[in-house]
Amino acid sequence: MATSIKKIVAASLIGTTIEWYDFFLYGSAAALVFNKLFFPESDPLTGTLLSFLTYAVGFVARPLGGLVFGHFGDRLGRKNLLVVSLLMMGAATFLIGCLPTYATLGSSAALLLTALRLVQGFALGGEWGGAVLIVSEHGDTNRRGFWASWPQAGAPGGNLLATGVLAVLAAWQSDEAFLAWGWRVPFLLSGVLVMVGLWIRLTISESPVFQQAQEAQPEPAAPIVGVLWHHWKDVLVAIGARLAENISFYLLTVFVITYAKNAKIDNSTVLNAVLLASAIHFVTIPMWGALSDRIGRRPVYLVGAAGIGVWIFAFFPLVDTGNFLAIALAITVGLLFHGMMYGPQAAFFSELFGTRMRYTGVSIGAQLSAIVAGALAPLIAVALLKSYSSSVPISAYLGVAAVLTLIAVYTARETQGRDLAERMHVR
Repeated sequence: MATSIKKIVAASLIGTTIEWYDFFLYGSAAALVFNKLFFPESDPLTGTLLSFLTYAVGFVARPLGGLVFGHFGDRLGRKNLLVVSLLMMGAATFLIGCLPTYATLGSSAALLLTALRLVQGFALGGEWGGAVLIVSEHGDTNRRGFWASWPQAGAPGGNLLATGVLAVLAAWQSDEAFLAWGWRVPFLLSGVLVMVGLWIRLTISESPVFQQAQEAQPEPAAPIVGVLWHHWKDVLVAIGARLAENISFYLLTVFVITYAKNAKIDNSTVLNAVLLASAIHFVTIPMWGALSDRIGRRPVYLVGAAGIGVWIFAFFPLVDTGNFLAIALAITVGLLFHGMMYGPQAAFFSELFGTRMRYTGVSIGAQLSAIVAGALAPLIAVALLKSYSSSVPISAYLGVAAVLTLIAVYTARETQGRDLAERMHVR
């Protein structure tokens, strides 16, 4: 029985919000407490750098997750793989909340933390492609950008949820209590959230476009071979398109916590600013997706890339003021430009690949970029801050990424209006 597009969108959005909550919770905790809990013998910035190294490990696992989940998603369907990814992410996050720290287990605690982070990254690598595809392949051609942008809203939704929980704990607990046990609460809460998401995902139907393709085509032996043979240019486009988008998001929402902390700005100030900006980001992402249905994916994406490349030079001076409104403005405007890339991205990438290799194609293209972009962004930013004690090199770093994204998207073909069902056969 077919499921309505609104129910598909709701299931996808709730599931991606929970998975991003799990993933971003780790990033926020890495900036706030993991340096003290798992790397206490290092100076503050070095400890933060080490905690971000474990954070980056999750990104390294994402392409592998994308490859494995993409392979089976292109052979067996989207729905079942989405259930598996949600269970893996939830279990890993819950166990992080149960981990002994350095004080109890020594350096082995950091190794266990890294192993669970690998599981998180593997699960998220498979989640993203399936979530955007099951919506894209259910929706109609004329509104695909709008509908497919809702799973994208799960990223700020998850960040909103993670930051909100941390902000509440930071406001109601002393620093000592939060460091002693309070940090565990958001991770343990993941177990409840996953059960909700799992129940919803089990009630939706498989993608009709995939089912049609499954009946019309033989099962692909190795979808990755088809992707690299027929769609290698599209993979490069996806990698380039994600550079500025991915780097900017982690600078604006994760690294900013470390940057503000280093500038002696109160934790609650920056967390509340991220909270406000993420709420606006959540609401506006579908608007950018809808705009891409009217004027095309590329124009919206290009404006977002150019905008963030310029805005980042105003971003850090605004944060340096220490004023809540200035920090909130800096993050909000940055995330609006990010949303102009992230909103159309789901439909844009889905329209690049054929159905029986689409899960693999979008996952590999997106997750390979995550290694050089999202994984390294906080590490590079912390290293630059430590070396130069200035935000200018960090801004220049994102500026270069924005130029590369502009080139990738400008050279791509416009995909708006393509019927995914007509792309069951390889070009």
